[in-house]
This record gives sequence, structure tokens and C-alpha cells, in this order.
Amino acid sequence: MADIRHVIEARRSVRRFDPRPVERDKIRLCLEAARLAPSAENSQPWRFLVLDDPDRIRDFSSRVFSGLYAPTRWAAKAPVLIVILAELDFLANRAGKFITGVPYYLIDVGIAGEHLVLRAESLGLGTCWIGWMDMRKARRFFGLPRRIRVCGVIAMGYPDSSVRKKTKKRKALDEIVRWNGWGE
Repeated sequence: MADIRHVIEARRSVRRFDPRPVERDKIRLCLEAARLAPSAENSQPWRFLVLDDPDRIRDFSSRVFSGLYAPTRWAAKAPVLIVILAELDFLANRAGKFITGVPYYLIDVGIAGEHLVLRAESLGLGTCWIGWMDMRKARRFFGLPRRIRVCGVIAMGYPDSSVRKKTKKRKALDEIVRWNGWGE
């Protein structure tokens, strides 16, 4: 298994995939990593809808990545789309947001999604988290109940051979960290 630092440093958003299918065993390993994520009040709000049938991916993509969301239509060529959902419970997600103003379920699914993409990287898979999509059309496509929220999609597959690893452009640590208060 790869060293976690190497996996974090190597992970990139991949938007061009080799067309070969991803083995369901590997998808399950990624979903298992997501399942183990921490959550507010241990609510575990994440739910996953896995699309690995090319026709289903094409139908879904034609609806949710169209019009204003057309820049994301590249996702229709991914061998796997994992729709990230949240099932809201009363205490952690509804009452918590009302009291603090923080939608904890978004933090929770973000952590789960990051576990998923890091595990995918360790297995040689490329991923890209997609938020630019028509969430209402995604809800309708699956006929989701009201308590289920669509939070995004993770495109997954083996990176196309033309994908080159670029150096990540990140701010220096000193630009983003303050110690013991905001002032310098």
C-alpha cells in the first residue's frame, strides 16, 4: 500500500480517462474508505449511487451536464460516475444547521469524498470531484426522496495515457497559517 503522503501529493483531478472499465472490487475499496470517514454525531449521512453502465452514464450526463453546466460534459466519458448524496437526520443536520448555521452534512460528505479519492489514487485510479451540475435534474433522474440531497459527483477511471502529472500550484504554508490569533 502506498504511503499516505505520497498519495496526497500525487492525487490530481483527472478529466480524461482510458475507456476500460473499472473493476467493481476497486470501486468497493474506494467506497469502503468513504464509509470509514468521521461525521458529526456519527450521523454518517453519505450515500452513493454508482453508475458504471455506459448507457446509464450517457443518459445521466446528457441531463445534468447540459446548458449552463455544459463545461462538465467531459464527465460523460468517465467509466464510473459516483453520485454523492446525503441523507439528512434531524439532530446533526437540521438542528445543527439551525443552531450554528453550518451545514454539517456537507463537511461530512466532503471528508468521505476525500477518503474515496485518496483510496482511488492509491489503486491507480484517477478521479475528479464535480459540483458544476444541475442538482435538480440529478434528483429527478433518480427519483430521490426529499430527505436525500445531491452533493456532487466523482468521475472515476484509469487516467488516459496523455494525462501528465503537473506540479500542484498551492499557496505556501506561511500564507495560510496563523498561530494563536489572526494578527501577524
